[in-house]
Amino acid sequence: MQSRRVVVVDLGTGNLRSVTKAINTVSPNSEVHVSAEPSVIAEADHMILPGQGAIGTWLKQLGPGSELRQAVMNALGSKPVLGICLGLQALYRYSSENGGQNGFDLISGTVKHFSEAKTGFGSGVNQDTRKIPHMGWNRVRHTKNHPLWKDIHDGDRFYFVHSYYADSQDPDQIAGQTEYGITFTSAAAQGNLFAVQFHPEKSQRAGLTLLKNFINWNGVC
Repeated sequence: MQSRRVVVVDLGTGNLRSVTKAINTVSPNSEVHVSAEPSVIAEADHMILPGQGAIGTWLKQLGPGSELRQAVMNALGSKPVLGICLGLQALYRYSSENGGQNGFDLISGTVKHFSEAKTGFGSGVNQDTRKIPHMGWNRVRHTKNHPLWKDIHDGDRFYFVHSYYADSQDPDQIAGQTEYGITFTSAAAQGNLFAVQFHPEKSQRAGLTLLKNFINWNGVC
């Protein structure tokens, strides 16, 4: 296991402590910082964008033209990045949450509420009766080879908590899919970016393996 300088970006949402503890578990020699300081982000070898809750609150911390936003954008284009939950959704062009929010537009597609799915969710005739949010363990099917899937079985279970899902437009950017009434993107990959809808820090063996693979990843597929 290589030693890395890892920054877990603090945007005011998500269980940052759990993510940090998980990284320390799989890579005890790595230097992990939870920070929103642009200089810390710039100096890190790897960046993790975690988050849960409302994407509007999350993105608000990245004010337009701020040094923090510029540091995050620079990292998104230059070093291995792992997005978790909102960290996945923010990579898309647009999310319908909080009245509509513009994302980073680095992954092709949009983020929608499960109720917007064509199959429908609810209790009406011919409606899917699955509950929203999608919460609990579910399988992830690998749709492309990637270094972060090393030693993780196709179909392994991960832990999810979300009401919005990624609707990807470019099949080449989809790394994993999950079924919950519809088929949605549960892992996306583009260049130095890898992002997941599930929470690896809460996903036991498979999740810790993914985090270990991320620390060892050089950002090249």
